[in-house]
This record gives sequence, structure tokens and C-alpha cells, in this order.
Amino acid sequence: MFKAAALAYTYDGSFEGLLCCVFESYQWKETPLAIHSDEEEQGLLLESKWIDTDSSRAERVLKSIPLRICTEAEEWVRHGFWSCTPDKEMLLLNFLYLGFTHGRKVMDMLADDTVNALQKAVQQLQREAHLYLGFVRFSVYGPVMAAVIEPKGFVLPVIQDHFCDRFYGESFMIYDKTHRTALIHQPGQQAIIPLDEWVPPAPDAAEEEYRRLWQGFYNAIGIRERKNDRLRSSLMPKRYWKHLTEMNGGSTAMAESKPKLEEGSPLLEHGKSKFKSSVYRARKRDAP
Repeated sequence: MFKAAALAYTYDGSFEGLLCCVFESYQWKETPLAIHSDEEEQGLLLESKWIDTDSSRAERVLKSIPLRICTEAEEWVRHGFWSCTPDKEMLLLNFLYLGFTHGRKVMDMLADDTVNALQKAVQQLQREAHLYLGFVRFSVYGPVMAAVIEPKGFVLPVIQDHFCDRFYGESFMIYDKTHRTALIHQPGQQAIIPLDEWVPPAPDAAEEEYRRLWQGFYNAIGIRERKNDRLRSSLMPKRYWKHLTEMNGGSTAMAESKPKLEEGSPLLEHGKSKFKSSVYRARKRDAP
């Protein structure tokens, strides 16, 4: 669309900062060869151009997306930025080039490599966020509930409304260990804040008892004969197990949900006796 410029845009890593990169590209009618945040290492030997974050410029770009393309495109841009796809900044810039040129029709241009790649990135983030709606495990520490997650994408803004609506009367925190941020909620207030590190304290006796009860419930409803590790790993990937109470450190106790009967135990001998009796009655019934 514009002339290629042999330089790389560097920004502060924020969503507003990326929108300012889009503004800069249109202002100077240039297409950078790369866009990266100041925390990332620049792989190419290019001249680096620092892009300041200006809220007014970012707002102008953001408002133009639903006006010139559609509301869904704005959601794609946000979710694409929160995704973990490589070179997402250039992907979003190229998508906006197409969107501002073709308008609403760009959402149906799925054969285009840029649109197709962005759609897959958005779907991946939304799929991961959907899984975390069921895979977050809270522990109680005094008056506060807390949970730790390690997602690939930045899912906290996507799952924020769900948990704040569900636990609107509770004080809780969900700590994203990957992106070093936390969703903080207390009645009437909520925010996503940076948090470099947070280590859960040791659980008290009451919390230990709740965990034991939850593991007992999980084991009680498990049917060992229908156990399918391959299917479970497909529906609940192992990378989520680390912070699941019922998985007991990555391995479930489902195999132990039913006690093994030792040879010679009264219960096993009783079962053998009943089996022999049923075989004898069957043979007697079928005898001429």
C-alpha cells in the first residue's frame, strides 16, 4: 500500500502504542519491515524508529475501525493483539491496511493470507479463554480467593467479565504468571494490573480440607472402566494440569478411586463364591 521503509518501529508494548504505530504508518505513508516492543530483541539489522504513545492518536485510530470497517474488526484487532501469534504487530497492521481499503468486505476475505492468519490467531485466543472458564481453581487465603494461571495468550481481559459477574460479591485475584499481570476484583471494583511475581502462601487447615474434599469428589465420580487418558488429554491439555487441584500435581488419583482387593480378602472371596454359585445355577438350568 505504502512504500516499504527499511526501518523497524519500536513501541512500548501497549495496545495504544500499537495503534500509534498504525497512525505513524499512515501519517508518513510508509510500511515498516518490522514492529516490536521495547522488551523484545530486534532480530533484523534495521534502523529503529521509536513511536511515542499518544492517547489522542490511538483513540483516532481505534474509532476509525468500527466506522470504516465494522465492530467485529475492532474485536479482531484487540484479540489479535492479546494473542501469542508471532509478529502479531505486522499482521494487525497489514489487516488494517486491507480493512481501510475494502471496508466490511475484508471480514469475508478468508482466502487472503493476512485475514486467514488473524482469524486463526483470534480463534486460538478465544478457545484458550473458553477453556480457562472451567480450568481456573481458586484457593481461599483469609478473606480473598486467589488462582494462578499460565496461558499462552493474554486471556485475562477476555475472561474478566465472566468471573466478575459470577463472583460479584467476592474479593478475588487471578494471577497470570505468563504475562505477569493480575485481575483484581472486590465488590464494586475491578482492574487488571501488572504484578511481577506472586507466590501463593501455604494453605491453612481449612483450605487443605476443601482440597481433600474436592479430590475425593473427583475420584468418587470417576469410573475407572471408562478411563480414557488420550481423550482426557485432548479435551483438557496437560499444560493446564499444573494448577488443577484434582490432578494432584499432574497425575490424577482416579486409578485409586476404587480400592484394589488383595488375594484372600473377605470381599474378594465373597465375590468368587457368588460367581461360582451363579455359574452352577446357569448350568443346572440349561441341563437336559
